[in-house]
Amino acid sequence: MAGAEAPDFGPLAEDYDRLRPVDENWWELVDLLLSEGDLAGRRVLDVGCGTGRLAAALVERGARVWGVDPSEEMLALARAAGGGRVGFKLGHAEALPFKDGWFERAVLRLVVHLVDRPRALAELVRVLQPGGRAVIATFTPDHFEWYWLTDVLPEVAEVDRRRFPTPDALAAELEAAGFAFVRTRTLRQRARLSRADALERIRGRYISTLRLLDDETFAAGLARAERELPEEIETPLEWAVLTAEAGAQ
Repeated sequence: MAGAEAPDFGPLAEDYDRLRPVDENWWELVDLLLSEGDLAGRRVLDVGCGTGRLAAALVERGARVWGVDPSEEMLALARAAGGGRVGFKLGHAEALPFKDGWFERAVLRLVVHLVDRPRALAELVRVLQPGGRAVIATFTPDHFEWYWLTDVLPEVAEVDRRRFPTPDALAAELEAAGFAFVRTRTLRQRARLSRADALERIRGRYISTLRLLDDETFAAGLARAERELPEEIETPLEWAVLTAEAGAQ
């Protein structure tokens, strides 16, 4: 079932943003979410908001944002950094703590692989106004073939190929949940990082997938990375950004 391989994000909270620094690629995706989702000036729900960094960025660009996340630790950081500009609630995507039709828009960035999608997408339809729009950012299957971590920890790609839906499969799930006018756009980026930064990220288990590996597999991958990673790493990123409109309720 979707979401069956979702770790506890509490232990990730303290170092979550530090190990994922904002860069030009991050802002490029934010701008694409804003334009595809028509988020500026709208009442927006950020599902799986984590530390609230995306929610804060959307507020800066003119949206009115509420965030929801199942991790108390993540939300504590979000509230501390939010400055009262974002309303945050504890809750799960499968049971959103909001009334029917309350939002004009919803945004999910790297969330759909963590949830029970049939239930979560049905909840999105419920809390969106008729004609409201959801915008979803996820990775394409090719992303896992090319990403730098795959070379030293191929088990990460194996886990994520199971967890992440293909864009076509996700589009079908959106339609089954009651969404219409589903559209997919692909965003290709290139990222660079140093060997030192890459090793720090691995050691900090900076992505949730690393928390799903057993200790022996993780240790072997870390040792391989310490032996084999070059001083400078360049890696492609490939995003699928889907938009869909909620039907009449």
